[in-house]
Amino acid sequence: MQEFDVLVVGAGPAGLWASDKLAKSGLKVLCLDKKQEIGVPKRCAEGLGLGWFNRLGIKPDPAWAVQAIVGAGLYAPSGKKIEMRFDSTSGYVLERRVFEKHLARDASESGAIIRTKANVFELERKDGFVEVKSIESGKVMDYKVRLVMACDGVETLTARRLGVNTTMSLKDYDSGYQYEMTNIDFEGTDLINLFFGSDVAPRGYVWIFPKGEHQANVGIGIGGTTEKTAKYYLDKFIAGMPGLAKGSIIEVNCGCVPVGGFLDDMTADNLLIAGDAAHQVNPIHGGGIGLAMEGAELASTIAIKAFKENNFSHDFLKQYNGLWYEQRGNKLKGVLKKRMMFENLKDEDFETLAISITGDDVMKLSSGDLIEASGVITKKLIKHPGLVKIMLKYLK
Repeated sequence: MQEFDVLVVGAGPAGLWASDKLAKSGLKVLCLDKKQEIGVPKRCAEGLGLGWFNRLGIKPDPAWAVQAIVGAGLYAPSGKKIEMRFDSTSGYVLERRVFEKHLARDASESGAIIRTKANVFELERKDGFVEVKSIESGKVMDYKVRLVMACDGVETLTARRLGVNTTMSLKDYDSGYQYEMTNIDFEGTDLINLFFGSDVAPRGYVWIFPKGEHQANVGIGIGGTTEKTAKYYLDKFIAGMPGLAKGSIIEVNCGCVPVGGFLDDMTADNLLIAGDAAHQVNPIHGGGIGLAMEGAELASTIAIKAFKENNFSHDFLKQYNGLWYEQRGNKLKGVLKKRMMFENLKDEDFETLAISITGDDVMKLSSGDLIEASGVITKKLIKHPGLVKIMLKYLK
């Protein structure tokens, strides 16, 4: 039985970021991932805002930050477009496979041991430790650790095996389906393009995230309880866009995304949870790379303190909950309210917004300033009291 200080389960952005931080602090870290290759399959459109690069101290590398983005194009059901364009780069579309291997290299060079095709199937607390069994390339391996960090995605079994129920209501899941396409034509090759409408994407949107002039991630996220599949709506959308329909599909990705169901407690004895496993995802757009890494960093801060204090109890580790909600979680609760607001808008409401507000107004609506957002709504939509009433209800 091999001994480590920390076992990180899952080598996605959260798990790799945590492994790097923990190893740099001098802890003996093992990171296991059931997939045979880090970075695949991807379950996102691969976008990361510049703010996250700055917060996390990451420098964009052309090897994996493949397309600079300067804004967004928002399309109403009729095709009416609201464009938000900034004076400089606002984010990047990544090549996530390369990005995550970059994170893995950094974590490994910091001292973490990373192993793929390693499926953790048993965890048991014993005498203040956690004993772990993993199947690695057909061989059962045994480990003993003081702390486990569950970063194994929305379907996490690690957290559940150590006593934390992470299940959510179906309404808090979105179903996603995406093609990476090439030889396509679309507007705004330096913009993230989003398409709304009940017939386009029920309780969601279609996206085009460019990865060059004629290549992009083209995907969809819809409510998890929608009768027809995400693939059905995506194929229908593509068929209606000649510039996309002529292209080739070079990669297919699908999965579910947590868009709510935040965990009040992301800890237990010997356990911290981060990333999609902790539902650390933006409820409106489903983005989670930056949030996962931030959550992992906060969890690592408490983990390092736990080793200094030699205290791995739930009562000690739950400091992480307070840190997360103070820094990010409470803001996400506000974003969840806005998602509920958008869910109550009809197609005609989106059309009204498209002809009434500007890209600057959209930025104010998406900001955390509720007074400014409420001011935009009442000023610009005064002729549409029903729509104002719906929107203000969720901005209180």
